[in-house]
Amino acid sequence: MKYYDPQTLSFLLSEVHHLDELLQSERYSAYDLPSIDLLLDAVKEFSDTALFPYIKEMDEKPSVFKDGRVIVHEQFGPILKKAGEMGLVGAFQDEKDNGLQMPMLVVNALYFIMEAANNHVTGYLGLTSGAANVIVTFGSEQLKQKYVPNMLSMQWGGTMCLTEPQAGSSLSDITSSAHPLDDGTYSIKGQKIFISASDHQFADNFVHLVLARVNGAPAGTKGISLFLVPQYLVNVDGSIGAYNHADVVGEFVKLGQRGYCTNHLAFGDSGESIGYLIGEENKGLGYMFQLMNEARIATGRMGTGIASAAYYASLQYAKERPQGRKLQSSGKKDPNAEQTLIVNHPDVKRMLLHQKAIVEGSLSLILQCSYYVDKLMTTQGDEHDKYHMLSEILNPVAKTFPSEAGKDAVDTGLQVLGGYGYMMDFILQQYLRDIRIISIYEGTTGIQSLDLLGRKVTMLEGAALKLLAKEIEGSIMIALQKEELKKYAIELGESSKLIELCLTQLMPYAMKGNHERYLADATLFMDLFGTIVIGWQWLKMGIAALDHSDQKFRAGKLHTLDYFYKYEISRCKGLQKTICNDSEVTTQMSTDLF
Repeated sequence: MKYYDPQTLSFLLSEVHHLDELLQSERYSAYDLPSIDLLLDAVKEFSDTALFPYIKEMDEKPSVFKDGRVIVHEQFGPILKKAGEMGLVGAFQDEKDNGLQMPMLVVNALYFIMEAANNHVTGYLGLTSGAANVIVTFGSEQLKQKYVPNMLSMQWGGTMCLTEPQAGSSLSDITSSAHPLDDGTYSIKGQKIFISASDHQFADNFVHLVLARVNGAPAGTKGISLFLVPQYLVNVDGSIGAYNHADVVGEFVKLGQRGYCTNHLAFGDSGESIGYLIGEENKGLGYMFQLMNEARIATGRMGTGIASAAYYASLQYAKERPQGRKLQSSGKKDPNAEQTLIVNHPDVKRMLLHQKAIVEGSLSLILQCSYYVDKLMTTQGDEHDKYHMLSEILNPVAKTFPSEAGKDAVDTGLQVLGGYGYMMDFILQQYLRDIRIISIYEGTTGIQSLDLLGRKVTMLEGAALKLLAKEIEGSIMIALQKEELKKYAIELGESSKLIELCLTQLMPYAMKGNHERYLADATLFMDLFGTIVIGWQWLKMGIAALDHSDQKFRAGKLHTLDYFYKYEISRCKGLQKTICNDSEVTTQMSTDLF
């Protein structure tokens, strides 16, 4: 079964996001377009044979907690081994750190393929990669040499341990403690929950990155430090040493992604847990934000992959399922005519277009963010600052739009199947369960929306927003020269002005210190902002599609562009009207009235 479109992925990489330009830089000079094509083919083959055939079985035979250990599906053994051998964990790492130094644009394309094939798998790879990257960036040379090589080979797993039972997403309220020891290490004690990929039978050790407070540290986020806490200590010669009392005390039983284990960890309960400080005391949250930002884009990418798989599953069904008859010019149906395939019904076409528009728009956004990361790695000075700000302002959008709109797309895909979509025999119900977590992972939609409106839009007096507006305006100017795209360019320009209208209405609240009112509709602002950003991505795809030699492919892209502007961009005026409404119904609502 098809779960993504290789032609669309190649189109986005080469014709929309200009991979060839990135490969001209010294950092990525080891690669060329033919070698990238070979990588894409290799990961597709790996996904076709080792990942996709097992997605339903991983749901039916989920990870379990047994005798103090997490047991995952047996197929993870060969998957993780092969991923390590292919270098997928260290794909973005520098060559000097045993990585492949691959463009992030390509890395996220490869991971998207795997996530579309089986979204239960890539978290094990991605968290290990992200943890290793934090150690490389902020850890000592000794920690890097001792831990990173085995992580990149997937012999050891990696995690990030932030959330605690009493704190949830409020990291300023964490209470895990770190007591300094005479040898420069720390004794770590505390509970962490919702820790993904933190134990299984196919890794010899797990390297936990743990946020904790050193005794006497300042209150709030300014007093948080970051520690490397291995499940097993590592001897001087690199061999596995004594157990470090990083206990797995339970496995959460989840609605979806049941093959991707999620655990409750306890440090220092059964004995002393030794931790190694990464960087300096009280600067841990800043270090961890590197991993969190990577994870947020990865989470949006995962939502895109799930939505892609759901789209192609519902498309296949629509092309095979006969039901009903097409209306004749008289407005009546001929009962003697053969039933038509449901893909021929306009409302089913609308549902399929809805999915296609969200999936491909989301994928283009993920790759746009990846392009900016690559430009960050290959530029200096003002150019570097520019791409940093563009990355910052799009990061919460890249996490949120694919997760929220992707969830809607999968739900729409289930609707295409009608009653069968609700049945366990068809995979749409699983995709709907799997994608439900994506808008919660790595900061909920509410948190991402507060970040966008409260921090990213206003940072450096709106510098990032102005840079993004200039990027969008550049695409509009090109499209205005194309007769087929002119109306969409005009509409995107008009819709973009709605953001300014909202900010003009909201800013006085912030200036008067009424920040709660300023941020009350942050989630609606995210919806508006994200829809405009995806409209920009579709305009970019339209520009590139006009010159495409495959006329069927070209027509498919332009039809979907038309759909997005008719059905999605048209929503923006309503969102702006709601955001600018003077009513303070949410902030003024007394809790005793619920």
